[in-house]
Amino acid sequence: MMFVDGENLTIRLQALASATSLQLKEGPYWKRDVFIWLPGLSPRAPWGELEAWASVGPASTRSHYYTSVGGDEHTLEAVRTSLWTMGFDPYVFKRDASTKRSKGVDIALAKDMLGHAFHGHYDLALLVAGDADYVPLVEEVKRLGKVVHVLFPEAYGLGDKLRLASDDFTDLTSEFTQRWKAAARVTPSPEDSVTVTGSTSPKASKT
Repeated sequence: MMFVDGENLTIRLQALASATSLQLKEGPYWKRDVFIWLPGLSPRAPWGELEAWASVGPASTRSHYYTSVGGDEHTLEAVRTSLWTMGFDPYVFKRDASTKRSKGVDIALAKDMLGHAFHGHYDLALLVAGDADYVPLVEEVKRLGKVVHVLFPEAYGLGDKLRLASDDFTDLTSEFTQRWKAAARVTPSPEDSVTVTGSTSPKASKT
């Protein structure tokens, strides 16, 4: 199973795009400060077919995406629909107007990743996050006999302690960059794209 800290991932990949002048287009794969993913990459992809990702495993049986957004229930439902359309099980929390993050994201991800491990629903967890606060969660999941593979852009917010706590690590940077560049090449209207500037804040096994 895959568990994505969408808040953490979005902030860091927007920073990557800003630093490399990579164009991001708001649409099915990106909503500023809310969610981001790799164009054309299904959350249930045959991971072993991706270059340098063979150790991740064949495919995810279920992929969870956790994020938050400000606004009314209609706005929350629109984000849930976007994530569901990509192939995720969406968990979208209402964000307080004074912050860009919601504590509900971290708590829900940790609860689900640990609960599914306890019930034996997966053998390998793909954790898409970089925050070292997840280290105790990773250690507990490993104590339950599961493998934890971290996916994250290495130079953009990956905590050293989290990488060392995991069983394996894959850098998302190259795949993310290549897929967004390819998406930009097939975009007919340059004005539809946004160059992100500045910081947005800082199976052999079942997967």
